[in-house]
Amino acid sequence: MSIQPYLFFDGRADEAIAFYGKALGAEVVMRMTYGDSPDGHSECPDGSAPPADKVMHATLRVGGSELLLSDGFCGGDPKFDGFSLSLTCDGDADAKAKFDALADGGKITQPLVATFFATSFGMVTDHFGVSWIVMAPAAQPG
Repeated sequence: MSIQPYLFFDGRADEAIAFYGKALGAEVVMRMTYGDSPDGHSECPDGSAPPADKVMHATLRVGGSELLLSDGFCGGDPKFDGFSLSLTCDGDADAKAKFDALADGGKITQPLVATFFATSFGMVTDHFGVSWIVMAPAAQPG
């Protein structure tokens, strides 16, 4: 069993795919538009039909994890409240590079600093409103 985050970008999924590709080195594993459905369109639960070129489903590989995303109902105002995605990096230089890339156009809520549990730890909300915890863990005793 696994848990994977599934984010709805409300019409901005392609922009998110490009941003996370550049910021995190995310690779597109799969991308399907509403127009790719068997009948050439999909209907939302409210009866509306999203634009055929919008992302119905995509999978990004970020390191050893997958991030799932969609344009959802394409309303233009994504909401990402009540959670953060945690990004564990391979050292301080990697943490700084990823943190700075995610912060571009976003908001830093905790600057990247050393703590008792991480050599680098910071929190940032990217320009889509997705909250991230970025860290390079400290060596564990033992």
